[in-house]
Amino acid sequence: MFLQSNTIKRICVFCGSNHGARSAYTDAAQQLGKALVSHEIGLVYGGGSIGLMTVVADAVLEEKGEVVGVIPHALSSKEFAHYGLTELHLVSSMHERKAMMAELSGAFIAMPGGFGTLDEFFEIVTWAQLGLHTKPIGLLNVGGYFDLLMKFVDYMQQERFISTEHRQLIITSHNPEELLSALIRYKPSQQIPKVIDWKET
Repeated sequence: MFLQSNTIKRICVFCGSNHGARSAYTDAAQQLGKALVSHEIGLVYGGGSIGLMTVVADAVLEEKGEVVGVIPHALSSKEFAHYGLTELHLVSSMHERKAMMAELSGAFIAMPGGFGTLDEFFEIVTWAQLGLHTKPIGLLNVGGYFDLLMKFVDYMQQERFISTEHRQLIITSHNPEELLSALIRYKPSQQIPKVIDWKET
């Protein structure tokens, strides 16, 4: 289900349903959207029209790029589903949302956000750890937003709850263009075995 492609056609972006406290977050979301289009890469995201989610989506749309949204029926009114997208998929559950976004994407980026963003990000990292996919995973560390998080990840590695190979699954950068370039150059590790099949999740 999650086979790695030689060319990244779409990248899934996880980010906040709020704009955050600093304009730097909105600026980075706009820059990321424009950078995606400049690399002829489409966007997959949560399908909402609020917060940083819509900033990224609208930036891609303004540059005539492709945007695919995936949102559960139950959230379509709360997150105000964005009906101006290239494609909008309404699904039945959060699990179906995350699975579809993963299937439609060749790579993943997390931007600043809250619990939902971290849930989506770490689930996709866990799937990579289990060998369910070999797609690159990036963290756009705008203004040092994820500095403390990555210190804790390094601490987990130090305490031997995360292996070196699994720690290296997370690619970080403060710059959208640099992060995209790193994801495009990414070569999956040959040392991460497939633990389970998708049907076993």
